[in-house]
Amino acid sequence: MKSTLSPVLLLLLVLVVSPAGMQVVAAPHHRADNIKAPGYSRLAFVPPAVGSYLLPPLGPAVNGTVLNTGADSIQIHELMGDKLVVLSFIYTTCSDINGCPLATHVLRGVQHGLLRDPSISGKVRLLSLSFDTINDTPKILKEYGAHFIKDAMDWQFLASSSEVDMQAILHGYNQWIIKDFDEQGRYLGTISHILRVFLIDRDKQIRNIYSISFLHADMLLNDIRTLLLEQNPG
Repeated sequence: MKSTLSPVLLLLLVLVVSPAGMQVVAAPHHRADNIKAPGYSRLAFVPPAVGSYLLPPLGPAVNGTVLNTGADSIQIHELMGDKLVVLSFIYTTCSDINGCPLATHVLRGVQHGLLRDPSISGKVRLLSLSFDTINDTPKILKEYGAHFIKDAMDWQFLASSSEVDMQAILHGYNQWIIKDFDEQGRYLGTISHILRVFLIDRDKQIRNIYSISFLHADMLLNDIRTLLLEQNPG
């Protein structure tokens, strides 16, 4: 295997690894209304050959308590370890086309690519975790996820079990959010945040972090195949 780093890692502005997780300094995900992120278009370059680069561990994937769409309490780590995991933080009412809708669009593209390759489709799990502790109930997420999940794909939509639990998870992944309130303190239903998606291996180690400029289904699929080749050489 050629010992070169992923082009996504090389392009990250700043990456600091600590025992608590990662800190990525990046611009907020907002862009001009008429400019869509690269993830909506065909990949503008040919990605490096699968297995020709390395994805060094960036730190541990943090555990935490969440709810599945059946309202059952579950630990995030229970959803890790047996498969590679793509973890996205979203909320269902996000109206920024280059925010949560982009993340879900890209994961749907990953789903499409995986389902076209049965040799790897059963080795990957997609997780979309909502940080809207007020509106995104398990029932809402079940209805939302039904628009995207293909029957054969392991794509799970997760809700927060409590504000305290969600804040601990967000802190562990260095994923900041700011909920918007009016002058009377009423929640407006909008949340400012930086878009990031995490690729996590079977050892519960984060192996890549994708921001708006580098979030593309083809890049994720390339990295997934590279990790699978690393863990199953030959």
